[in-house]
This record gives sequence, structure tokens and C-alpha cells, in this order.
Amino acid sequence: MIARDVSWLSFNARVLQEAADPTVPLRERIRFLGIFSNNLDEFFRVRVATLKRMLSFGKSAKVHLEDHPDQILDEIQQISLQQQREFDRIWKGIEEELRAEKIFIRTEKQLNKEQQKFVLSYFDDEVRTNIIPLMIESIQHFPFLRDKSIYLAVVLARQDNSVRQKFALIEIPTAILPRFILLPSKEGEHDLILLEDVVRSALPNIFSYFGYDKFEAHIIKVTRDAELDIDNDVSTSLIHQLEKGIKDRRKGKPVRFVYDKDMDPLLLEYLMRRMGLSKKDNLIPGARIHNFKDFMDFPDAVFSAKTPPHRKTFIHPLFVNAPSVMHVIQQQDVMLHFPYHSFDTIIDLLREAAIDPNVTSIKITAYRLARNSKIMNALVNAVRNGKQVTVALELRARFNEADNLEWKTRLEDEGVKVLIGIPGMKVHGKLCVIKKRIGTKTVQCGFISTGNLNEKTARVYGDHCLLTANRNIVADINRIFSYLEHPRHDIKLLEACTTLPVSPYSMRPFFMRMIDKEIKNARHKKPAGMIIKMNSLSDPEMIAKLYEAAREGVDIKMVIRGICCAYTENKKWKKDITAVSIIDEYLEHARVFIFHNGGQERMFIASCDWMLRNLDHRVEAAAPIIDPIIKQELKDIMNIQLSGNVKTRILDNEQKNEYKRDSSGKKIRSQIEIHRYLHERQYPI
Repeated sequence: MIARDVSWLSFNARVLQEAADPTVPLRERIRFLGIFSNNLDEFFRVRVATLKRMLSFGKSAKVHLEDHPDQILDEIQQISLQQQREFDRIWKGIEEELRAEKIFIRTEKQLNKEQQKFVLSYFDDEVRTNIIPLMIESIQHFPFLRDKSIYLAVVLARQDNSVRQKFALIEIPTAILPRFILLPSKEGEHDLILLEDVVRSALPNIFSYFGYDKFEAHIIKVTRDAELDIDNDVSTSLIHQLEKGIKDRRKGKPVRFVYDKDMDPLLLEYLMRRMGLSKKDNLIPGARIHNFKDFMDFPDAVFSAKTPPHRKTFIHPLFVNAPSVMHVIQQQDVMLHFPYHSFDTIIDLLREAAIDPNVTSIKITAYRLARNSKIMNALVNAVRNGKQVTVALELRARFNEADNLEWKTRLEDEGVKVLIGIPGMKVHGKLCVIKKRIGTKTVQCGFISTGNLNEKTARVYGDHCLLTANRNIVADINRIFSYLEHPRHDIKLLEACTTLPVSPYSMRPFFMRMIDKEIKNARHKKPAGMIIKMNSLSDPEMIAKLYEAAREGVDIKMVIRGICCAYTENKKWKKDITAVSIIDEYLEHARVFIFHNGGQERMFIASCDWMLRNLDHRVEAAAPIIDPIIKQELKDIMNIQLSGNVKTRILDNEQKNEYKRDSSGKKIRSQIEIHRYLHERQYPI
């Protein structure tokens, strides 16, 4: 198997390829640099931090890793340095293109008199009260440098060398003020300055009373271990553990130190010594600018209107003139494909349920919510209208813990019943069930989604959501919620799910059996094949089963956005695996599983990848696609993605990320083709 962390870095290299692609609009290329940087931050906070922990635990812990952590850390360092050089090269080229567009990022030394006056005024009015300069040589205990922040490390000296130089540190207040400030500019031009350069311009002012007249300043950044240690102490509530873990996260051990490669060597040596860093601690020399995640918010106002707009979402045709979302679902299954279809339909469904006098209850899971979630607002309204509302809220959704703790309090204050998860297991499935009483009859409908119930990310995340009133599916959703309400006593409720494969009980063995059927058919010279789409593929047992299928000649086609630990070529196999990755405007987030099944094709969507954590340590659900119209629709979408050759990379054994090409010369950009396909699609009513 390919090492998981090396494969992840290969995925992030594909993101970097988008930033380098001259056919991508300039603003999007800058955004991809921001995505690359943000991805890498999280990778070091979580994966590198985990490897370092395991290494410190010694031989007893190494058995839990796919390889030796020390070797992987060395490889990560080498790849990271290589990618940093490529990143710097791409940014340098983008800067040239920005200048050609009359967009200039000015440093503090490139300002005209009007701009100098503006910057000093901006510093006095907005920045001064939000910074606290620290003379770090005078502090016994070195200040704690926060993750996600950038700092200006300053060398103070005199031109005549009459006094010994000193070092200072200033945190740049990017959490309070914008990173980019628009400057007074000539007609037809757009000048910007970074917030740290505003601070640089004011250094003589800040340190005037020290008598220094020479300043050098360089940006530094620390990435810290962000894994929460949630212990098993039953006397401590999960809430208290999370609150403590969030606070402790701020003081996690450094796992990466990024600095300006032109930094004064004495200052760098001093910082490393005071912070207890060594050359083994992922020291990454970079250019002048760090924390490129802020570049995801590069100001749109500086770009000309000729930049192509995003493709617009649209309401699914079956809901365009429908007076009731629930009525449509009661008549037939419908599948929404985000972000092509509007997420508003989900919000409309819950709003409708909130005010419908016949609706008695709503149950829903929540993992990552929008900051001002319309989903949650609809549920609060439902409670106010007398409905019973249950929300299974996963408090341990990484980096959303604090937000979800706030939602827990708000929901409970409104009377919502909040389930906070199961010890040692995250609730990751995306499920909803609505009960409605009509006379003496109870009718139910709901949905199963591959993505989070988040109206913000639904605009850019590619996901599928099955809306259904199918009795067997709804019955299993109810069983899952019953299990979530009584997890210590009712594991048999998951065993009773006959239609939905669920983790941690039946998902793994179910997909194993499906692959075994394909292997059996291949051995008997019958057609055998599968199409698999996931974010990540790293589970050793599932990969071994795929290898067995390839040896027997099963036709395996995979679309994997991120981690792919499986090799795709082997001389001992009868048929190599076809695997591609799509990185484009939308984030490919859906999970789809299609099995030939002897000509009686079986098809599923799910919220889980084939990773150990999803299959064995999370509550997940896969939904069968039964409706023949939706089955054809989903297969058409998968075939479009497999035929794509513009934003599609080949996943091979060497992780080269080569673009897929078509010998005919026809260019197929799958996301554009899917948008066209769905926009033109007609549905029988």
C-alpha cells in the first residue's frame, strides 16, 4: 500500500496544479493557493502531530501505523520543502499576471506619499490598539505563539551600531482586521497592501522610544498539534472534556515552523532556541508572505468583470412549481445533486415541516453546520410550533467543536432534544426523518445525504442527497435514531437494519460481499465490474479485497478525490484498476458505489469513505438507489466523471498526477458537462 500521508500530499499537489493552470481564472488560482495552504495547515495539525506522538510513544505504538513514523516524517519534510518551492514559483508567476492586470500588492517600501499617509492613518485608526509588541529578550518565559496566527519577528538596531541589537515580536491581528487593505490608486489600477506591511511601515513609530533607527522584520508562523485528547474518564462529561480539549489545543506542541528564508540568521537561531525547536521539527523556509489561507478571501473588487462567473445553481425541476416538497417526496424518490441543484429545497422541506400542523416530529443528524444555519433555525421554529425535534449533534467534528457546543446550548434552550454522540464513536451519517399524522395514518419521509447539512458548503461541495418516503429506508433511519438515543443498550437496532448498510455493524461486511460477488462472476467468465467514488481510500482490508478482484479480472473504475493508498497496476493482475482524481471549481465530496451484480446493478450513496475510522468507528449509513430513473441519472453522472479529461488526473503507483488525455482531442470538463446534463434533464411527473 501507498503510505497514507504521502498519498495525501500527492492530493494537495493536485490542488497546487490548479493554482498553476493558466486556463483557470486568476482569482480562482489565488483561491487554490489559499486552499493548498489551509489544507497543509490542517495536515500538520492532525496527521504530522499524530505521527510525532506515535514516535514519542516508542515501538509499542508503531504497530498502529502503516509504516515507520520516523521514515514518514522524513519523507513529509522532503515533499513539503519541494512543494513549498513549487508554491513560491507559482505565486511569483501569479504576481506577474496581477501586475499585467494592473493589480499591485505593494510593500511598505513601494508606497507613494499619498499611500504612505493613508497607511499611517490606517495604522493609527485601526491597527495600533490591536497589537502588543513584545521585547522577547526581556521575557523570562517565551510568549506562546498561537496556531493560525502570523507574527512579525523584528530585529531592532542602530545604523551606527552604537547599541546591541534587540529582538521583538508582534502578532498580526488578522482575526480582527482584513489581511488585504485597498490603497488609494491611479485610475484603472488597484493597489493593495498586506496588514503585516502596514505594521512594518509603522515600526519606527512603534519603537521610537527605544532609540533605534534600523529595523528588519520577517513573518513567522507556528503550526501546532490540534488533536483533542478525549479520555475515557466516565466521571468527566464529554462537554467538559471538549471544553478543556479546545483550550489545550491552543497550547499543542509545535509540529511546523515556517519562516522567511531571508530572516536574520541570529534571529532564527534565537527563536528556535527559545521555542525548543530543532531541524527535525519541520522547519520550512519560505518567501516573504505566509499564511496563504487568507488568500481564499482575496478581494474580488480588484478583478475586472470579464472574469467568468460561477455556474449558477438551480431548483430541481420536480420542485419548481410544487406547492409542497413533502408531497413530491411522498409520490416519488428524488435525488438532489449539489451544488448543481439548490440546497434551498432541503431548507424548504424543513421549513414546511416546521409549520405543517400534521407533522409531529423531526429527527436529524448534524456534523458541520453553517455559522448562521437556516437548517437549525427551521428546527427551532418547529419546536415553537409544537413539534418534537431531535438533533444528533456531533460535538467532536474536528475544528467545529466550539461552534457545535454553542449550537447545543442554543438548541436545548429552545426545547430541542440534543443527542451528543457515543463514546469512542462519531456520528457522521447524514440522516433525517419526518413523521406526519393524517387522520389515523402515519406517513414518513426523509433523506440520506453524502454531505453535511450546511447551506454554505453546499454551494461548492459536490454531493448527492436522496429524498425518499420508501418505507424500508425510512424504517432503517428510525432504527438508527433509536440506537443513537440508547446506544449502550440497543446495538441490536443496527443489526435490524435490512435495507441500509450501516457502520459500525454491517457496512464493511456488506461491501465485502458485494465485491466477492464480482470476483465470483469474474472467475466464472461472467461480466463483473464496479464503479467506486470516494474522498479517501486507505482501509487495508478493503484495498486487499480490491486487489483480489483485480487479480481475477474484475473491471474496477474509481474516482478518488484525496487519499488513495491502493496501487492501481500490477503485473499479476488480470486487469489493472482505473483510478482518477478530479480537482476543479467544486470539491468532489460524494461517495457512490455501483456493482454490476450479474446484470442486476446495485447502486448506493453514502456518507463514508473506505477508511478504518468510517467503517469501524463511526455511525454511517449507505442508501440503496432503487428508482430506475435516479439509477440511470447517477450512472450517467459517474460516466461523465470517468470520461473527463480536462481536470482529471490519473492515480498511478508513482503518484505522478499526470492529466488524463483523450486521443480524439475532445475536451471534457466533467463538472461543466454534469451541470449541462442536469440543467437539460427532463423528469416524468
